[in-house]
Amino acid sequence: MPLFYHADADLGKQILSACHAAGGHIMEFTNRGDFAHETFRELSLYVRQELPEMVLGVGSINDAATAALFMQLGADFIVSASLREDVALTCNRRKVPYLPGCATLSEIGRAEELGCEIVKLFPGSVYGPEFIKAIRGPQPWTSIMPTGGVTTELDNLTGWFKAGAVCVGLGSQLIGSSVFKDRDMDGLTENVRNALATAKTLRS
Repeated sequence: MPLFYHADADLGKQILSACHAAGGHIMEFTNRGDFAHETFRELSLYVRQELPEMVLGVGSINDAATAALFMQLGADFIVSASLREDVALTCNRRKVPYLPGCATLSEIGRAEELGCEIVKLFPGSVYGPEFIKAIRGPQPWTSIMPTGGVTTELDNLTGWFKAGAVCVGLGSQLIGSSVFKDRDMDGLTENVRNALATAKTLRS
């Protein structure tokens, strides 16, 4: 799952289109800058009009009020760096998926009790693939998405998926300076297409 933040909505639309052209139909817009919700509003409307099959969610959500705001603006799912029970309850009321950041078995268990189908392992680089492997031993039903420390390199992706990751989140390793500064959308499309192909092969 590609994820990014940029205040320029027009650039954001180009990024969404480039990922969509590669077959990337799920994206996370990260809530980082001032007035990020206004940028997201433009992107959400663009997706509904031009890329209707794309699923667009929002990350870095730390409270229920912010989650409600972005859901009102069309967020298809909500992601946070930590487990927030108020966010889980708010998302459940709207039947919107919530992916909380978890770092212990207790947090993962509580997240699942709150209705979370997928939990986010963040930062993934701190815990590594062995953490997922260890968790899925006694809990094979648990779906984990590592974010942070995930790269597009074959060895890196192989480690995560072999350990049992259901999916991975890719930020600056996929959408980095070449995209923001050089506007290399063709390069982004190629990188997303290659990453998706690798992930599909590893999961099968």
